[in-house]
Amino acid sequence: MLRFPLARVLGIATVLALMLPASAQNLRIGLAAEPSAIDPHHYAVTPNSSLRSTVYGTLIATDAQLNPVPSLAVSWRRSDDVTWHFQLREGVRFSNGDAFGPEDVIFSFCRTLNNQDELVSSFSNYVRRLTVVEKEGENGIRIVTREPDPLLLSTLTNLAIIPRRLGPQQAITFDVDSQCGNLSGWPTLAQFNDMSAAIGTGPYRITAYERGSHITLQRNETYWGEKPHWETVQLRMITSAGPRLAGLLAGDVDMIEAPATGDLPRLREHPEFRLSMKETTRLVFLQLDQREQSPFITGVRGNPLRDARVRQALSLSVDRQALNERVMDGVATPARQFMTEGARGTLRDQPAFPYDPARARALLAEAGYPNGFGMTIHATNNQYINDARLVQSVAQYFQRIGIQTRVETMPAAAYFPRRGKREFSVALGGWAAETTEVIPFFRFWMMTTDMARSYGTSNYGGWSNAAFDELMLRALVTMDDEARDAVEQDASRMALQELPILPLHFENSISAFRKELSYQARMDQAILPALVRVAQ
Repeated sequence: MLRFPLARVLGIATVLALMLPASAQNLRIGLAAEPSAIDPHHYAVTPNSSLRSTVYGTLIATDAQLNPVPSLAVSWRRSDDVTWHFQLREGVRFSNGDAFGPEDVIFSFCRTLNNQDELVSSFSNYVRRLTVVEKEGENGIRIVTREPDPLLLSTLTNLAIIPRRLGPQQAITFDVDSQCGNLSGWPTLAQFNDMSAAIGTGPYRITAYERGSHITLQRNETYWGEKPHWETVQLRMITSAGPRLAGLLAGDVDMIEAPATGDLPRLREHPEFRLSMKETTRLVFLQLDQREQSPFITGVRGNPLRDARVRQALSLSVDRQALNERVMDGVATPARQFMTEGARGTLRDQPAFPYDPARARALLAEAGYPNGFGMTIHATNNQYINDARLVQSVAQYFQRIGIQTRVETMPAAAYFPRRGKREFSVALGGWAAETTEVIPFFRFWMMTTDMARSYGTSNYGGWSNAAFDELMLRALVTMDDEARDAVEQDASRMALQELPILPLHFENSISAFRKELSYQARMDQAILPALVRVAQ
């Protein structure tokens, strides 16, 4: 909490900012959420993804608009619906000096299958879709997918490449069924966290990692791409918005992510600081448990959340536009469906979710709950913009239609493992698509869970609908874009009718920094130090 009025602190900050030379080679960034691990195959969450893109490389990268662009692979082609050929970039070296080649790709994909510390199949679910990953020619990779996969390029943006020398001494052949040969000696989470295995091809390498405090990065002088301006970068974990802003104003950090939305108007007006903001694909939502008995449902027998009328009533009770104005301070986009407008698979000219508490109460009565029931919303308090405030406000809307609603929030590090174990009845979620298409969200969050086929791996609510699955199974193997779009739209209509997940809004990516700096916020919300530059 700030002890001085913001205006006074901003005045002090003006003097301090003028004392900071723009030519300094050290960049200090205040992060709102800490990476769960240095291991790039540990958990697919935005802080981890930002670090992965900074330290490690992938075959394919994405630009700020989520378009696939070359990275460790310079070109690719498809010879049939399941067979892809990638030509690798020549002359690339890992930060330890090892040369990069096809063997590193095969090893890295196999390591995701043998990562005992992976959370909720974050990366192994991608690799299980493949049947062949093998060297082709002197410097190529051939990948065969189990089924036609129109989004393979987006998938590959998630799979970090690490050096072959970190793995078993025996020869490695990619094989999903045998976990690549049932070998031992795969690098562990502990080896990444002590930095002995934290070796990548990215623009920076890690030189210090103090959990809960900071990560120090050193420019990777062997990096194949454009050399970043900053020789060293310190990522500081400042998970509370007040201290994070205070650090920026006092000159302790040069840049912060996710400033408190209430402070944005004053920061916009101050001449010594700049803001960058962009709408993202990160959908913030409530996931509703579909088990017959749910742990935090009270006052009734069974689980009312299994009834679509109850789920529709919950949606009707929430004024999303008011939430955006009063809680999000106008820096989110109220959701109309499960992906941003215009994305493949979304409905054209979809109206806003209606706000109709009277109709909500009528639906509850029709479903057999005229007196409501009790439930608890569980949420993070340091992961999404204003997450704790958001769920408190949503709970008040639920209260107004007769549902006695408690809220329990906790840090992301405690929340995600519990959600993964399905300990909650109503859970706050946030997910950013790596492509502008609705398929990934439906695949991971709403299809019936089938871990072997990587369906429903984040379906912690346990919703299952055979007709929805049938639509998605068709969409997932349809290579023609227009035909796939039509099937996805049918799935979107069904999801909006059933509402096993209640969409709330799409977050904006926001960062604040000294005026001497330049940075363009990204649709994927990543904070990439290599793209922070000195303003011209």
